[in-house]
Amino acid sequence: MRLVVQRVSRACVEVDGEIVGEIGQGLAVLVGIAKGDSTKDADYLAAKLVGLRLFSDSQGRMNLSTGEVGGQLLLISQFTLYGDVRKGRRPAFDRAASPDAAKELWEYFVSAVRATGTPVATGRYRAHMVPSLVLDGPVTILVDSDRSI
Repeated sequence: MRLVVQRVSRACVEVDGEIVGEIGQGLAVLVGIAKGDSTKDADYLAAKLVGLRLFSDSQGRMNLSTGEVGGQLLLISQFTLYGDVRKGRRPAFDRAASPDAAKELWEYFVSAVRATGTPVATGRYRAHMVPSLVLDGPVTILVDSDRSI
């Protein structure tokens, strides 16, 4: 599994002109799921995500987690995080999980993050989504459950 984590002052995601997920201060997170990913990967990333210290303390150091600043998370599924453009100009998505397998793990991941008590909003799985983000910093972190990368 792969996450693109961005610190935001606010963010939302629309589907067909309707806002389906919205947060204030917190993290907007794009979530990609690869073939072979498991609940072990989801549990690892859920714990890692809520523990990331990406918010400034009183001395201006990134030393506080989302929960410590009363922040929220906006989770957005995005299979294109596994797009491979090393050959040619059109991305290949061979490493991305099938839609059915990814949906099951996506739902598990969302539940695992919610179980931490951090407020969570989401996009809509497999929908054409239009995210709007107001980046804070900007701060963008890549997190992958594959520790060999």
